[in-house]
Amino acid sequence: MRAVFLGTPEFAVPSLKALAAQHEVVAVFTQPDRPKGRGGQLSESPVKVAARELGITVHQPERIRRPESFELLKSLAAQIMVVVGYGQIIPQAIIDLPRRGILNVHASLLPKYRGAAPIQWAIANGETETGVTIMRIDAGLDTGDMLRKGSLAIGPDETARELSARLAPLGADLLLETIAANPAAEKQNDAEATLAPILKKEDALIEWTRTAGEIYNRFRGFNPWPGSYTGFRGQQLLITGARPFETDLNLRPGQCAVQSKKWIVGCGGETSLELKEVQLSGKNRMTGEAFLNGYKLGPDETLGAGLNGVMV
Repeated sequence: MRAVFLGTPEFAVPSLKALAAQHEVVAVFTQPDRPKGRGGQLSESPVKVAARELGITVHQPERIRRPESFELLKSLAAQIMVVVGYGQIIPQAIIDLPRRGILNVHASLLPKYRGAAPIQWAIANGETETGVTIMRIDAGLDTGDMLRKGSLAIGPDETARELSARLAPLGADLLLETIAANPAAEKQNDAEATLAPILKKEDALIEWTRTAGEIYNRFRGFNPWPGSYTGFRGQQLLITGARPFETDLNLRPGQCAVQSKKWIVGCGGETSLELKEVQLSGKNRMTGEAFLNGYKLGPDETLGAGLNGVMV
């Protein structure tokens, strides 16, 4: 089948490769190269790299809804289009182009977690199961009819990066099954819908009034981006390794203690979190124990103070 693929992140690569193995992918659309890192050098998307390896022509329009993009897609005469994390809203005029419609590989069990960050928010909210839904795109935000679903259990310590790596091949398999079977569509129940909005840097700020379990879930869900941080003596402290601490030390939210060389921080609900690895702004990562050796904690040391003048 003649197909066009629209995608950008690493999650989309298995679907592109699977589609290209069984169908004629005449073009790939992905986001323009973006500056990355301290040097600001332009970085290609994982989908662009994969498409080049497959020998597929790549297009990177700044805006897919512009007339020239529509005319280009129309000229390609695709029977089907596939979207996986493309990063732009597809206008109705393009949705109407392919005879078999546009399929979307969405990383949640719709209608739960509609939006840009379903993997991250499923973990951050403490879900124990998620999956992939193949849906037919319409003009709404992940509101189209569902065609196939597959589920996976979320590991208790699994991060968004790790879960994404497991969901991606599941999505690729479901995509091929859907194209081959052309199953009957099932409408979503809007009353059961939840949202997974795009992540912001502010989401990384730890609120120590949350329970240790809630903080740990957000730590896992926001790994690798936007991460988790707090304030330490007026500086930003990245938390790069953590886990709930089982013993109740009767600490206030944000209050620090040392227990058997472990750095423990009080959280809401009379719970505690162990900081296993941290990185102070401008410094290298180090274990919690190594940090304590270099920065002796005061008798009433509290994290979160000093950033924006508030304790969070």
